[in-house]
Amino acid sequence: MNVGIYFNDKYFSDNKKYIDRISSAFSSEFCTVVKTLDDLDGLDVLFVLGGDGTILTVASECARRGVKIIGVNYGHIGFLAEFEPDKLDDAIALVKNGKYKIQRRSMLEISTARGKHFALNDLVIQRSTGGKNFQNTVSLHAEIDGTTVDNFSSDGIIVSTPTGSTAYSLAAGGSVLTPDIGAFILTPICPHSLHSRPVVFGDGSSLRISPVNAGAPLGLIVDGRTAGEVNDGEEVTVTKSGYKAEFITSDDKNFFSKLLIKLNIWSK
Repeated sequence: MNVGIYFNDKYFSDNKKYIDRISSAFSSEFCTVVKTLDDLDGLDVLFVLGGDGTILTVASECARRGVKIIGVNYGHIGFLAEFEPDKLDDAIALVKNGKYKIQRRSMLEISTARGKHFALNDLVIQRSTGGKNFQNTVSLHAEIDGTTVDNFSSDGIIVSTPTGSTAYSLAAGGSVLTPDIGAFILTPICPHSLHSRPVVFGDGSSLRISPVNAGAPLGLIVDGRTAGEVNDGEEVTVTKSGYKAEFITSDDKNFFSKLLIKLNIWSK
């Protein structure tokens, strides 16, 4: 088994003892510290030390290569991480004995005039908030399978997977989707209309979004990072990706229990 370790370089000193523990548990010949995306090639399992942002940095590339992710939370919420820091030895043992479950998470495939992107969490198309391109609101036309859903006057739109439904979409008023449901959710950001509401739709559908009368380019954000711009009249197509992110799990946690704990709704 070829194992990799990925972490945020800014926190190397904080993570060094954990990196050493993982490295010593596996033969150095089969354990690699991942510095670039090319280092993911040939891996079977990737230990990711960090929060959700760190996991999202490599999730889509792991999915494209068939690399399984095991997350150890050294961030804040760490919703995507299976283990907390004090359970690192349990995570190592789980990988070594191979007696784990795999949870497969659906992803978005995003096509624009300039290329293709993949997202585990979400796609955001949003107004410009800086400089000469500042926009108060934007108008976005949305179609699902060729039928108009709405013309949204808002700060933008979020399209999320079930995994991403507990992130930005939830904060913007979207529903929580369980990881196993075959659906995506379209959530307008601060809509300027009483009738504009989040829309849940089947993940077998094709969603098309295009700016209408946009005076400046809109931002295209994929899994929390800038991925480009969308100009007036250009079309963004969102479908279900053929890739799935695979997460190693001990299968002893209930989704709703984790939801309540991670989002600090209840203490237990």
